[in-house]
Amino acid sequence: MLVDGERRPKSHRLPEGALVEADVEVLAVPELAPAPIDVEVVYEDPHLLVVDKPAGLVVHPTRGQTGGTLVHALLARGLAGGPTDRPGIVHRLDRDTSGLLVAARSEEAHRRMQELVRRRALLREYLTLVHGRPQSRAGRIEAPIGRDRSDPTRHSLDTATPRDAVTHFELERLFSDHALLRVRLETGRTHQIRVHLEAIGLPVSGDPVYGGRGDLGLERQFLHAARLAFEHPFTEAPVDVSSPLPPDLADALARAE
Repeated sequence: MLVDGERRPKSHRLPEGALVEADVEVLAVPELAPAPIDVEVVYEDPHLLVVDKPAGLVVHPTRGQTGGTLVHALLARGLAGGPTDRPGIVHRLDRDTSGLLVAARSEEAHRRMQELVRRRALLREYLTLVHGRPQSRAGRIEAPIGRDRSDPTRHSLDTATPRDAVTHFELERLFSDHALLRVRLETGRTHQIRVHLEAIGLPVSGDPVYGGRGDLGLERQFLHAARLAFEHPFTEAPVDVSSPLPPDLADALARAE
């Protein structure tokens, strides 16, 4: 990086009005092509798809993974709308979070579903097992989230780039050292549920990043998108889809009893 014609380190503080020159690497976006990846489609019509994503499957291509994603698995069914590298994707799930996700099949369907998200009219409920016992049977967590100041791989409340985030939870079952919570997202920030629950002393069981690694023998976070509900953006008919816990999470839940 050059500042006013002189090379400076990344930590250099820029003075007002400085001229900055930098080399920018332009990455080519690989052409998307369908891939034979088995994904369960639980709802389908000419406008939308709702899929039950398994844990371990990345939703769309990234710098580190250009193939073998949910987008590649669904291309043959028709995805459209939004950025060209993630066609049809309305919202996302972490790689190791399982459960329900809705995708669009046209530009207009994508636009209308994004409007539902903006109006907070897309109900997203998760089941999560946490280590610890909540202090109330229900609660609302409102705390801005952004990339952590000291660790760029994490998101946290200690951030220089805060974005509003609201999470609701209700107690489903209480165990001696754990609690099963039903969580509803009002916003959809990266790692929102995991960050918010860790912040109130209830780390998600099995979470390798936010404090629950290896709990109950889990190899990933106990977080499952269990329900999606919304008014269809074209027909106004109610769409309400649920997904049971996958076997690995059901087994961990049994061990918590």
